[in-house]
Amino acid sequence: MTKLDLLVRAIGKKWLWVQAVLAFAFLYLPILILIIYSFNASRFNAVWRGFTLDWYRSLFSNAGATIATSSSAGIWTALNNSLLIAAISTVLASIFGTMIALALERFHFPGRKAVEALLFLPIIMPEITIGISLLVFFTLVFRIVENLTGIRLNLGLPTVIIGHVVFNISFVTITVRARLAELDPQLEQAAFDLGANEWRTFWRITLPLIWPAIFSAALLAFTLSLDDFVVTFFTTGVGSMTLPLFVYGMIKFAVTPAINAISTLMLLASLLLVVSSLRVHKS
Repeated sequence: MTKLDLLVRAIGKKWLWVQAVLAFAFLYLPILILIIYSFNASRFNAVWRGFTLDWYRSLFSNAGATIATSSSAGIWTALNNSLLIAAISTVLASIFGTMIALALERFHFPGRKAVEALLFLPIIMPEITIGISLLVFFTLVFRIVENLTGIRLNLGLPTVIIGHVVFNISFVTITVRARLAELDPQLEQAAFDLGANEWRTFWRITLPLIWPAIFSAALLAFTLSLDDFVVTFFTTGVGSMTLPLFVYGMIKFAVTPAINAISTLMLLASLLLVVSSLRVHKS
């Protein structure tokens, strides 16, 4: 190898490093600026007036942080709704996703390939497409129910939960199925040989072995549900405002560092959940 080749290779490696640094700066520098300006003493994000924790104190003291929105919901009401929706949708998605993963990995049945293809749709489809589809679906179902029974149904927490379960099932199924694929089927066969039925084998052998994957998938689903905006926007109704929607409502009235503070706390919570999910999945 000539000196020219070595020089070209060295320049190529340095250029790749420069590209990587620029790419990460493009992705994460705005987030860093958002976090820094959450400590800004000025009421305007464009002007730095010094360091302060007043915006975080106002959030936790509920003073000045509750800005009227279309649903007149405060930040803590929105946070409670987000946590409730995320918790219920996570439990349902974990149960159904685990069941689907077991069915796809352990059994062969007609339409198996079609089910596998459908599982990837919520992942590859744009969220706005999912949101609009759910809105049209709920509107049609509510109209049919009203025509048949006279009961008028409206969008609310149940519809948001259903929407979150729809896209969370795919992530849970893929995560749990990957763990099932690594298991030695002879362990379950040994349990059958020792007289255990399928139910006892599942509780004593399969579930303890795949539990880390289920818990990891649940943390991931909780994070996705807590941060979701698009699907929630199309499926929400009166009294079901979530924290991302509340932040969006605040932007309409005043762009203050309080928005940065809320976003920073949401970012911190999401990072903790994702890191916990990865650590559990590796165990």
